[in-house]
Amino acid sequence: MPHDNNFQHANYSKSDPGSRVGYRTFQPGAALDCPAWVQAMAGVGQQLIKANVKGILFLNGHPFTDLFGAARLDEVGGLKRGYSRGISGLESLLALLRPDTNGICRQDDSIHPPLVNTEQTQQALDALAQEAGNFTSAYVRKFEHALGQGNAQLTRCSRYVWSSMNHHVGRVEAAMNLLLSLQEWGSGLNLSKEDRLLLIGHGHAGQVLALLSNIMTSGESEVRGRVFEILARYWQACPSETRSVEQLEQLYRRITDRNVLEGASVDVVTLGTPVRYGWDTEGIGHLLHIVNHRVIRTDNKRWLAKMELPQIAWEMPYQTGGDYVQQLAVAGTDALPDSPEAEKANVDFREIFEPYDGFERWLECTRRTTRCANDGQCLLVEYGVQLEESPRQHLFGHACYTRSRAMLFMATEIAGALYPQN
Repeated sequence: MPHDNNFQHANYSKSDPGSRVGYRTFQPGAALDCPAWVQAMAGVGQQLIKANVKGILFLNGHPFTDLFGAARLDEVGGLKRGYSRGISGLESLLALLRPDTNGICRQDDSIHPPLVNTEQTQQALDALAQEAGNFTSAYVRKFEHALGQGNAQLTRCSRYVWSSMNHHVGRVEAAMNLLLSLQEWGSGLNLSKEDRLLLIGHGHAGQVLALLSNIMTSGESEVRGRVFEILARYWQACPSETRSVEQLEQLYRRITDRNVLEGASVDVVTLGTPVRYGWDTEGIGHLLHIVNHRVIRTDNKRWLAKMELPQIAWEMPYQTGGDYVQQLAVAGTDALPDSPEAEKANVDFREIFEPYDGFERWLECTRRTTRCANDGQCLLVEYGVQLEESPRQHLFGHACYTRSRAMLFMATEIAGALYPQN
């Protein structure tokens, strides 16, 4: 895996990932809370303890937002400039991507981005989304309790709700805020260089973690300084009581002095995260990507998704090919910033992070049908067609990862991939 990624964008490769990819079929295993389930989860807890995993942080955002980044697609073209002419089925596909017509978003939802990671926000999100793309507080408590059954040590589990401002400047801010939160959380875990933290991010939270890996790189990075400068300039232009340039400067010094989390390793698992930002493997420890993927191609390239029009628009409501958010929310998509200052910062970040701009470039990227990120291990899991009929329940194949019935499966696969027993 490459080092010193320097905030470069990932490549959309159609080549076989080889030994980096594994294939699974989802099996729920023992019934939730039955003795066999409790024993299996406790076994995972033992693996984590042996690997010195001191804490697990579950991350997700607001699932009922512009998940596909259709706002940016429309801004750079979409139907307005005629790019869809001659491409059969594209109008139907765009209707499924837009939040106003895909059945996911509602104006009367109780909360909307930007979200703040507070207990009140978590409770509101749990009431609204339940387990659809959301790690509920009940889920996290159950996970921690199950890992600790019969074990002398306890792997602490917590959750983090990121702002869900799904554009470059929003994700950079989220990565900085997450790092500050990790510092505070880690101080209560008495971390050392031998310890590990495990971060599990659903969907676009994985993009925040990818940026975090570049920010935390142990190598030299001129681009990192540029990223901090752009964000500092934006914060100066839009002052807020919740953030300060001084705080940002202190964080930058801590990172460059390699004084983060007492030297503990940070392992990362992403769940259904679209391939976008590249990963800096010098900034993190183990890296694993889990993707809901059903093999429906006819060319034996089972590591690739399918992107054929107009068929894909017919398949999406039935999740025939797996996770369509992971497949389609690639380069060129995003929500739109909500102020001129944020848009200026977003443009500056786009020049660094993402050379893929414009509607036709997005279409080109989707047709690469890349499922596996360039770095880390990848598990392509056939979760099967979800029985829920509403897009707010299945999120077009993107909601399966965070459900309690998949807890044991996910825990077992993560432990086996990242912390195998000798």
